[in-house]
Amino acid sequence: MIKKFSNLALALMLCSAAMAQTTPTPTKPAGQRRRNEPRPYTVTITNNSKKVKLDTVQTAQLTKAFMDVYPPFAGADGYRTKREVTLTVTDTLKSDLTAKAGEIVVSGKWLKKKKNFDAFESTLNAELKKNWVSVDTIKKEGYQLVFIDKNSKFDPVIQKNLIDTYFEIYPKLVSLFNDKSTHEVVFVTDTAYKGVAETSGSRILFSTKYMNSHPTDIDVVTHEVMHIVQGYGYGSGPVWLTEGIADFIRYEYGVDNVGSKWYLPAFKPTQSYKDSYRVTARFFEWINQKVKPGMIVQIDKELRNHTYTEATWATLCGKSLDDLWADYAKDPTVELKYSSKAKI
Repeated sequence: MIKKFSNLALALMLCSAAMAQTTPTPTKPAGQRRRNEPRPYTVTITNNSKKVKLDTVQTAQLTKAFMDVYPPFAGADGYRTKREVTLTVTDTLKSDLTAKAGEIVVSGKWLKKKKNFDAFESTLNAELKKNWVSVDTIKKEGYQLVFIDKNSKFDPVIQKNLIDTYFEIYPKLVSLFNDKSTHEVVFVTDTAYKGVAETSGSRILFSTKYMNSHPTDIDVVTHEVMHIVQGYGYGSGPVWLTEGIADFIRYEYGVDNVGSKWYLPAFKPTQSYKDSYRVTARFFEWINQKVKPGMIVQIDKELRNHTYTEATWATLCGKSLDDLWADYAKDPTVELKYSSKAKI
């Protein structure tokens, strides 16, 4: 069942929650951000209104309301969304309140009334949601998906296919690889995004342009939700390894790689296991078939536990990564069978 969200903060707090579930919390000196940690959200309140006065308590109440609503909005909107926000109270605003990324403007005449002041949080919540075309939620068998269309009329057929793929694949990957993964995920479609798709925490961003031109590439979902399941955190291993495993999982568990014309490229002498994505995934499938079944799954576990090193390969199979690649280069033959939704 699909229904509209009325409470943005409740619906989207999961964006920050999932990271906490899968990433170990390192110790750090008080007041100091660790490397790669996002900047905190801040709000600067300026009262230019002659109709309302804000004392220290009221300013603190507005700040709390902001912190309850804006970070969840920004977390769903994107990691590039402004974190330093201005909140201006003015007598020149014709409406009650306007809100967008980085800027909130409130009518002093409106805010002066106690009932409006008390309703500031819910009003801000509603105004921020207007920055998007639609926000839907789907719940099924203990899993939830929030689907946000930021700034375009996304094709409903493509949207349905992405949603169906999430509910078919994600619970399976959680069960197989990391049962501590969040059960609440956010999908966002954006015309401004120039890539294909990317994952941050429990939020997956899709390029509207790409999906409209590649409507059958639904296993982009499989690759991206695997990143949520991986939950490696910072410093667990090289990026090529993370992406290679995600494409390996796409090959193994994708629902329609044939339909999307996605394949693992044939071996070439110019390739390297560090090429990432499909090149690395084919190498991993060779390891799975010719060296040690289940070894890549074990590598995934070591990365999540932050126990992975280059020596892990030799520990698991008696050969280094370079030795494995050399063997692969000598005889890269591997039997490949691709998933398909086509009726036979």
